[in-house]
Amino acid sequence: MSEITKLGEFATLVEIIARLRASDGCPWDRQQTHRSLREYVLEEAYEVLEALDEADAEKLAGELGDLLLQIVLQAQIAAEAKEFELKDVIAKINAKLMQRHPHIFGDVKVASAAEVAHNWEQIKKAERGEATSVLSSVSKQMPALAYSQEIQRRVAGVGFDWENDDGVVDKLAEEVREFKATDSPEQRAEEFGDMLFTLANIARRKGIDLETALREANQKFYRRFTKMEELCRQRKITFEKLSFSEQNALWEEAKRLTE
Repeated sequence: MSEITKLGEFATLVEIIARLRASDGCPWDRQQTHRSLREYVLEEAYEVLEALDEADAEKLAGELGDLLLQIVLQAQIAAEAKEFELKDVIAKINAKLMQRHPHIFGDVKVASAAEVAHNWEQIKKAERGEATSVLSSVSKQMPALAYSQEIQRRVAGVGFDWENDDGVVDKLAEEVREFKATDSPEQRAEEFGDMLFTLANIARRKGIDLETALREANQKFYRRFTKMEELCRQRKITFEKLSFSEQNALWEEAKRLTE
């Protein structure tokens, strides 16, 4: 049995990961690389989001631990390759937080959260340099809807935005008309993308996180459809054999039962 007992300490996690990666450690952990772990980093991040959506504190604590494991494991692999060490990761984020909060760690005065956000963007701009695009630091690996919303937020921060909501809603109506007028699969896909892009802009302007809104809509659909399936089983009927109007009636019933 291991002598490790201080399970609540960060140093214990670092020690465990180093032990797993040692020459006599776990065969699976020892063969992992930065690239081989990419899917696990993404998977754990999504599981953290799921716990947040469910407002499940106990689940969130566990999922944050799984995500932290991925960070420490990546740092351990880097240390073994003499790329960087865990202390470098911590030093970089500490320095960044202090640099971007001059109203806390410096003598800058702010009056609101909006002013803090504006200063944050100005500091990031200075860090990038004048020749670097405001969009360059947005990860292209983000889900497409989240990426769309983020790049639109970035350009709005430098003044490239609609004057009011009516303008962007009118733009959506224009995109819908263009979509309806398409006559080829290629044009249809392009115009559909434009509609989604404009919807992302509307969501940003209304303070709606598009990924969260769509996840919640997906979950709502899941609850309602699985209730429909449950009702079919209870009544010994086959869903596929129901008419369209019967399916709609069942959908409305499932909505009432799941609200």
